[in-house]
Amino acid sequence: MNLPKKKIVLVDDDAVFLKMLQASLMEHDVFEIEAYPTGEQFLETISNSIDLVILDFHLNGINQTAINGLETLDKIKSFNSEIPVIMLSSQDKIEVAIDCIHHGAIDYIVKSETAFFKVNQSITKLFEFKKIEKELSWYMKRM
Repeated sequence: MNLPKKKIVLVDDDAVFLKMLQASLMEHDVFEIEAYPTGEQFLETISNSIDLVILDFHLNGINQTAINGLETLDKIKSFNSEIPVIMLSSQDKIEVAIDCIHHGAIDYIVKSETAFFKVNQSITKLFEFKKIEKELSWYMKRM
């Protein structure tokens, strides 16, 4: 039985990191990956069929007038608060991580040598949680 692929959207203005993350996730045959270099380009195509967004905190590195990751996160949550978002950043600052979580991100990962491993861990935990949540809902309806 073929299960539908999980749709993951990557948004990062660092083209090299974006390609590396995309390649890392493509190793799993269960993901459909879309990648965007700016929050604006992603928001033009946003839909409810997204299972996860992985979003860079600083999206205005190339284009200084581009909206940043936090603004993009807010717009995603305004569109659909149920879309899970993992934030990525080069900043290893607890204040930035807390700010992202307060804005609705489910995780904050520092871009480091372990970033791809941590992203994969976070994705696994998210989809395991969603599966358990769905099963629990099924059982609760039958009680």
